[in-house]
Amino acid sequence: MKTANTAAGPGKNSNTFQSSRSRRFKSGLVGWLFVAAAVILIAAFYFYPMIQALILSFQTGTGINMKFNGLGNYQRLFTDKMFLTAVTNTFIYLLFQVPIMIILAMFFSVLLNDRNLKFKGFFRTAIFLPAITSLVAYSIVFKYLFAPDGLVNSMLMNIHIINAPIQWISDPFWAKVTIIIAITWRWTGYNMIFYLSGLQNIDQSIYEAARIDGASAIRQFFSITIPLLKPIILFTSITSTIGTLQLFDEVMNITKGGPGNATTTISQYIYNLSFEYSADFGYAATVSYSIVIMIIILSFIQFKVAGDRNA
Repeated sequence: MKTANTAAGPGKNSNTFQSSRSRRFKSGLVGWLFVAAAVILIAAFYFYPMIQALILSFQTGTGINMKFNGLGNYQRLFTDKMFLTAVTNTFIYLLFQVPIMIILAMFFSVLLNDRNLKFKGFFRTAIFLPAITSLVAYSIVFKYLFAPDGLVNSMLMNIHIINAPIQWISDPFWAKVTIIIAITWRWTGYNMIFYLSGLQNIDQSIYEAARIDGASAIRQFFSITIPLLKPIILFTSITSTIGTLQLFDEVMNITKGGPGNATTTISQYIYNLSFEYSADFGYAATVSYSIVIMIIILSFIQFKVAGDRNA
């Protein structure tokens, strides 16, 4: 009898192991089925279009009459005056707007992190509100605000800063200034939220120790706040760079790229190549991938400047 029980033991253990493995397999299969749906959707709507656009960038022609063009489209970029103008305009926005926006976002976040400030919730909401405003709606509002007879010119003339209306929309220089003001107004509050969350995670005992040592508020800002916010500064600078290189809505709705292509961006040029001019989807895809290359290069530079060893 004892021998029979011993013989039955391994078989029972084997069945239990197989049953446990079967349950784990079924549980894992269910999990993979849920993940598979997301993977298929991401592949279908993200990676497939990206690969198709890359293939298209090496082709030329219209409609179904596309043919392989090698690096012809990429060589064309360096001699395309309109593309070079769009790149110049976009980098002007990038060089001026991104630093101004990041500085303002950090400044507001420090102010709104003050424990003694009243109505902090109201001010935070007011500054963040532009980030959730419709792009088209706010662009149209800015177009009317900065019109020759708009509110901005009226206010400046009433307080005697200017004697004649500034041509915010029709002058090449002021049109760029208008675009910079618009995108700064919209995205400053968005970046402020990141800095505010970072500040709230800094241990206040660090600042208390600095005050005991006699460090002024400015010294604390440059010696404590900025170093501890370094990862967030890097993140916001990269995301802001990407957003500016893809700038489209504000330019399209406020100036339509004018006057005389003075405000045209790379993304608007891609739109024009696809829908406004004689459709050239192959070259439009090439210009699109030029943005990808710029983003990669600028992000790499920013990582290096920030001293990220993983870059």
